[in-house]
Amino acid sequence: MKAPKKALLFFILPFGLLFTAFYLAPILYAIKQSLCRVERTGTFGPAVEVFGGLTQYQRVFADGPFWESIGRVLLFGVVQVPVMLGLALFLALLLDSGLVKGRRFFRLAFFVPYAVPGVVAAIMWGFLYSPSLSPFDAVTGNVDLLSADVVLWSMANVVTWVYVGYNMLIIYSSLLAIPQEVYEAARIDGAGAVRTAWAIKIPLVMPAIVLTTVFSIIGTLQLLAEPQVFRTFSSAVTSTYTPNLTVYSTSSIPNFNLAAAFSVVLALATCLLSFAFLKVTQRGGDK
Repeated sequence: MKAPKKALLFFILPFGLLFTAFYLAPILYAIKQSLCRVERTGTFGPAVEVFGGLTQYQRVFADGPFWESIGRVLLFGVVQVPVMLGLALFLALLLDSGLVKGRRFFRLAFFVPYAVPGVVAAIMWGFLYSPSLSPFDAVTGNVDLLSADVVLWSMANVVTWVYVGYNMLIIYSSLLAIPQEVYEAARIDGAGAVRTAWAIKIPLVMPAIVLTTVFSIIGTLQLLAEPQVFRTFSSAVTSTYTPNLTVYSTSSIPNFNLAAAFSVVLALATCLLSFAFLKVTQRGGDK
C-alpha cells in the first residue's frame, strides 16, 4: 500500500502546491487585507496598517456606485448571456446538422474571435462605434453607440462576438459525443431534423449549456477589459461602471484594503449566483 500512496502523492503534490500558491494563498491574502485599515500619525506621518475588523465591509455595503455597478452587470447578463448562448447553440446545431459544407472551416471561423485578446477586440469595436472614426458612419452618425443609454449594449455586442465561438465549441463537442444509435432510432420513428434537434440534441447537451451558462455568469461579474477600454471612447463609462472596474480603480488610488473588501464581496456574489443557478437547473432536471 505504501508504493501506491507514494505514487499518488507524487502526482497530487505538484497540483496541490500550485493550487495553494496561486489560488488559496491569494484568496486568504485578500481576506486578510480586507480586515485591515491604514492609520497615520499626523498629516504627513507614516502609514501603518492595523487590524480594522469589518470597517472596510461597512464601507463596501454603504457604497452606492458599487451596488449600482452590480445591478448594471446583472442587467447585462440577463440580456447578453441568453442571446450569446442561443447563438452558440444555433451554430453548434447547424454544424452538426450536416447541412453545412466545410464544417472544419466554419468551426475555425466561429472560434477565431475568441483568439483575439479582449483588449484588442474592445479597441477594434471602439473605433467601429466612434462616429468620427467608424467606416459605418451611416449608422454611427444616426445612433450614438457610445452614449450613456447604449454603451452597455455596445459592450455586450463585443463580448458576444468574442465568446459565441468558444461556447459553440463546447456545445458542439457535446453534440459529437451523442451516440449515432440515438439518431438512427429517431429516424426510424419518423423524426425530422428539427424534431431531432428539439427533442434529442438539446436535452442531451443540456449539461454543456449549463456549464457555459455558469462560465458566462462568472465572466459577466468579472467584466473589466471592455469597460476599461471604452472609458477612452465614452465619458458614460466611469471608474465605477462595473464591479471589477471599481476594484481596479480603488486599488489604483491606492486603497488596497478597500479594494480587497470589494473583491471578497464580489467573489461571494459570484459564487452565490453560480450555485443558485446550478440548484435551479438541478431541480428542473429532477422534475
